[in-house]
Amino acid sequence: MATKAVLQQLMANPDRLHSLVDEAKDLALLHGIVFRTHETPNSSEAVTYAPFTLFPSPVPKAVFLQALAVQTHFNTLVDKISQDPDFLEEALAGTLHGDDFTARLFDIYRKVQQEGQNQSIVVGLNRSDYMVDQREDGISSMKQIEINTIAVGGFGVSDRLPVVHRHVLKSVGLLEESKCIQDTNRTPRMSAALAKAWELYGRQKAVILFLVEDVQISKLTHCAVEKELWTRNIPVLRRRFEDVFRKGSLDGDKRLFIDGLEVAVVYYRYGYMPDHYTGQNWDARLLMERSLAVKCPDISTHLAGTKKVQQVLARPGILEKFFSEQPQVVEQIRATFAGLYTLDMGPEGDQTVAMALANPDEFVLKPQREGGGNNYFGEDIVRVLQEVKSDERRAAYILMDKIRPRTQQNFLLKRGLPLKLTSICYEVGVLGAYVRRGREMVLNEVAGHVLRTMSINDSGIIDRVTVFDNPLII
Repeated sequence: MATKAVLQQLMANPDRLHSLVDEAKDLALLHGIVFRTHETPNSSEAVTYAPFTLFPSPVPKAVFLQALAVQTHFNTLVDKISQDPDFLEEALAGTLHGDDFTARLFDIYRKVQQEGQNQSIVVGLNRSDYMVDQREDGISSMKQIEINTIAVGGFGVSDRLPVVHRHVLKSVGLLEESKCIQDTNRTPRMSAALAKAWELYGRQKAVILFLVEDVQISKLTHCAVEKELWTRNIPVLRRRFEDVFRKGSLDGDKRLFIDGLEVAVVYYRYGYMPDHYTGQNWDARLLMERSLAVKCPDISTHLAGTKKVQQVLARPGILEKFFSEQPQVVEQIRATFAGLYTLDMGPEGDQTVAMALANPDEFVLKPQREGGGNNYFGEDIVRVLQEVKSDERRAAYILMDKIRPRTQQNFLLKRGLPLKLTSICYEVGVLGAYVRRGREMVLNEVAGHVLRTMSINDSGIIDRVTVFDNPLII
C-alpha cells in the first residue's frame, strides 16, 4: 500500500520513481516472475517480466476472510451441480437455444451421460472472483463476479511477487507494512489435487496430459505446475487438440492413449472459448470426455461454471436444494451474490431487458464466456440488447448488478505501457481444489488467493489493462 504522501513524493521525483520501478522489475526477473513475449510467444529465447503493480493494494480484512471462508462450500456446490443432470438441463435450457457454444458443450455432456460415466474420480481446480462493493454509506461487502471451473489462472509465475512488494515497501520507508505481505503456497496446493487424482487413477506409468493452445505465451505459468508434478515423479505431456485428434485413441476399456502413453488425467489449459474449436477439436474433446481418464474439469463441471448457472443459483430456494440441512452454508454463499437476472424468453426476461435499457449504467451484461474482456457496460448494453431483445439469442446472456469497487491510485508495470499514476480497482480470486472418488470427497480445500488489478478509464469503466497484485490486509 502506498500512502498519498509516498505517491506524491515519487511523482515529484521522477528519477527516484524510475529507479524504484527498475529495482522492482529486476527483482521480478531475478525471481522468475516472467512471461514469454507477444512477439515470440512460442519461444523462451526472449522473456519479459509478468505485469504487476508497483505497490500492493489494501484489502479490508473482514471481506477478505469472508471470501476465503466460503471457498470450500463453493467447491462442494460446483461438484454437486456437476452430478445433477436434471438441474443442468433445466438451468441451461434457454441458453442452449441462444448460444451455440454452450449447446455444443452440452451435446458432448449428453453423449457422455448416455454412454454412462465410467470414471468415479473427479478433480476440480476452481477460482471464485470477487470485488469489494463500496456503498455510499461506507460499508464494504465482497460480491462474487463469477466462478471459473476451467483453465483457472493467476498462480504460477506470480507466486514470488510478495518478495517484490516487500522490497518496494521497505524502499519507501513502509517497513511495518512490508511485514503484512503474505507469502503464497498456491501452486503446490493446486498441483497436489492433480497429483492426488493421478494417484487414485492407479497407473504409475500413466501421464497427466496438459491440453494447451497453439500460441503458448503463458507456458511458463504451466511449467510451474509441471515442476511440482515432476517433483512427485508424475510424468507430464503437453499436447494440443490437433495432436489428440490425430494420435489419440481409446482401448476396449476406454483408457486414453496418445503417442503410445496412457493418460491418467487430462488438465484443460485450453478449450474455454468458441474460437478454440474447429470440427476436429470438437471430436478430440468428445474423445477425451468419453475416456476413462480423469478430466480437470470434466464436461459437467465445465458447464457448472457457466454464467447462466451462476444466475440460476441466485434464485430463492435453489441453494437450499444443494445444502438442504446446512442453512448457515446457504447464508454464507448467498451473502456473496450480487443481483443476477435472467434474459431467457418470457415475461421475466422481458422485464430484465426493460430494466437494463432504462438504466444501463447500473448493470453488466455477461455472455457465457471465460477468459476476460467479454462483458458489456453502459451504451454497449443498449446496443446488444436492442439487437437481440426479440429473439432467443438474448438467452446467451445474463444481467448482473454493476459493482461499485474500491478505487485507488497505483503504478501499473507492463512492458510497453507508459509509466503513470493510474486509477485502479482489483478482483480478489480465491483458489479452490477438490478431489472426489465416488461419493467420498477425498480433498476439499482453499488453495490460496490471487489479486488481479485493473485500470479504470475516465468514464469509470474497467480498462483492458490487468496486472498481478498482492493484498495488504487492512
